[in-house]
Amino acid sequence: MLGFQPYETFQLLIDGGGVDRTNTLLIAACDAYVRRGKPTHPEMEQFEALALRLFPAAGPHARAKAAAILVRADLLSPALEGLIAEHIGDDLVRWINMAASLSEKTMLDLIARQDSDIAAALARRADPSNIVLAKLFQMNSRKVYRALAANGAVSLRGAYLSALARSAHMDHIVAESLAARADFDAALLAPAFFDVTDAARIKVIRAFAGRATPAAPIKRTIEQIAVANAELTRALMKLFSENRRPEVTRLLAQITGLDEVRCGQIAHDVTGAALFVVLRAFGCTAQDGLKVLIHATAHDQDRSKALADFVSLFESVPQDSMAYLMSAWRGEVNLLELVKPEYQPFTEESRRTPVAPARNPAIDQAIEALARIGARRAG
Repeated sequence: MLGFQPYETFQLLIDGGGVDRTNTLLIAACDAYVRRGKPTHPEMEQFEALALRLFPAAGPHARAKAAAILVRADLLSPALEGLIAEHIGDDLVRWINMAASLSEKTMLDLIARQDSDIAAALARRADPSNIVLAKLFQMNSRKVYRALAANGAVSLRGAYLSALARSAHMDHIVAESLAARADFDAALLAPAFFDVTDAARIKVIRAFAGRATPAAPIKRTIEQIAVANAELTRALMKLFSENRRPEVTRLLAQITGLDEVRCGQIAHDVTGAALFVVLRAFGCTAQDGLKVLIHATAHDQDRSKALADFVSLFESVPQDSMAYLMSAWRGEVNLLELVKPEYQPFTEESRRTPVAPARNPAIDQAIEALARIGARRAG
């Protein structure tokens, strides 16, 4: 077999040679199998029988060395994979990461160890079967869910989507990974809004553009104060211009029904993303909303582009959808309703529709006012 003596001779050598000879035979046989390239099925079966006989009889160091050699083989049966997994020691996770393929049986056996590092390595692979994925999703491990969230090979549908969306509400790393995926509806990250980066917050808001949303419980509160919209924007402009953010916090708590901690986060969010949600939910237009955002956002860098982005959001994001987002912050809605067809965003664009909307001179003036504000503060 494979350039060695017949299989029966190997059996005699094993039985009569002691541990040292067994160690030598094991390493030599594994090296020969790896050098063989892609063996035939009968050759693999014969080597498997030999390996199953040699590994238990060899010493610990030889078993580890043989397993390290065997990982380079072009073809491994589930039984041979099992021998590697059992004896490769500290290099197990590295092997899982680099192995070209792993059988479903091997993956399930590894998951059964209930080791989060091993399971996370499996969750990063591109070839887990549905049965393996189901087992991984059953594990209560942040490492596993972070790996699954970042794995583009995991299809975000059904129970998998629900599980990852729930995990994102409790783990900001999962939320960030999902926000970076083009196949994930960022609107489902609404409860994690304050835990993700500035770019991810804008992506969450954009995910509500051009889509209907279920009725938001907070809508009734908003309707009661909508008549005082102008007074609200004037009050916020004054408070932000004087940097009285604690008072902004109290005002927001009074009108939104959100808890004071959440309102404090909104008031101190110098990117303006959280404040935009409130302003749009209360029906502010771009012209009025920008007047508030100019005073509320940071001025340590050029914010013109960011404010220009908010202009497009005011125009494309419906008021009701931002009310829905605020209700999500209060935990009043089931975000998974958004996966229903009637709440999917309408993104189809007509070829006759201009790519860039017409600019409003008043909005342009509001953006330009940012530079003057920055100049006055710098002086």
